[in-house]
Amino acid sequence: MAIWRLYLLPLLLLVLLRAFTSLPTQAAARGGADPSSGIGDGKHGSFSRNLLQDKPEITEEMTRGYMSNSELEVAVKDFGRRCANVSRVYSIGKSVNGSPLWVVEISDKPGQREAEPAFKFIGNVHGDEPVGREVLMQLAYWLCDNYLKDPLATLIVENTHLHILPTLNPDGFALRRRGNANNIDLNRDFPDQFFPINDDINYRQPETRAIMSWIKQEHFTASATLHGGALVANYPWDGSRDKRKQYYGCPDDKAFRYMASVYSQSHYNMSLSKEFRGGITNGALWYPIYGGMQDWNYIHGGCFELTLEISDVKWPKASELLVIWKQNKMSMLNLVASLVKVCFRSVRRPMIMHQKLLFI
Repeated sequence: MAIWRLYLLPLLLLVLLRAFTSLPTQAAARGGADPSSGIGDGKHGSFSRNLLQDKPEITEEMTRGYMSNSELEVAVKDFGRRCANVSRVYSIGKSVNGSPLWVVEISDKPGQREAEPAFKFIGNVHGDEPVGREVLMQLAYWLCDNYLKDPLATLIVENTHLHILPTLNPDGFALRRRGNANNIDLNRDFPDQFFPINDDINYRQPETRAIMSWIKQEHFTASATLHGGALVANYPWDGSRDKRKQYYGCPDDKAFRYMASVYSQSHYNMSLSKEFRGGITNGALWYPIYGGMQDWNYIHGGCFELTLEISDVKWPKASELLVIWKQNKMSMLNLVASLVKVCFRSVRRPMIMHQKLLFI
């Protein structure tokens, strides 16, 4: 009997180990479990932005109830017609397969240059994280329907220029996978401050180039990208110089923690997280990534960007979308409104402040 147990124990341990290693990890939310892979090896094909898994894991049943790319395009244009008095619709470029990257701007003076902060929301950076595209259209319609009726909607429409890009990765969504049509992780495709992994523009994806041109054109004050796979508000830096997992704050760390807390505290239950204190985290402390959009925005665009993980499940059932919208509604509204309120306080001060310091 003792000999039987001796042989059985290693077998049980092996089975349990395989079971745990096959579980999905939250680290996949922002971009892969091995952020250091490929750095400095000089081979573009081995960079962590290149995804090895090409087999879709999203079933047809899971996609039911989500807008297709063509349906989303119709919804965006319909919004532009229905809410023409407070919006404009424009494209910042095209995906690898030629899908337009449609943006909705919401303002009482859309398309005009004003001394008001500009904020952008971006959804569906990863093709297999589609919650953002649905929630952002809900946000757009809510602002349109409640302008001049709800004080928060009126505050945002009359005092900001809010730009909403529901999907950055329509090709990945259609293919039901994380990367774009070239199987590139778009949240690894930006130039990085610590490592020259993406400095060669010949390898830069059209979706990435579109974002980079957009930021230089619009001069956004702040921004947020919507992801799935966890429930937390993530802020810079996303990586560290020595690639170690550690708290690596940027010069405006206090301002970023405030922004992240505004989102988390306004959320239904994000601030109650047992994994992330207060529902917020420094990116490098969570797990370092390189070539991310968030840090590039801050360094090269002067744009304070958060990475918002708004759903524990990367691709939840469509029946859950309304609940997820309601849980994130006040977080998104308060995040944009806080930008307005802080700007107003700054204007009243007897001093001139740089745009990057408006949150402090």
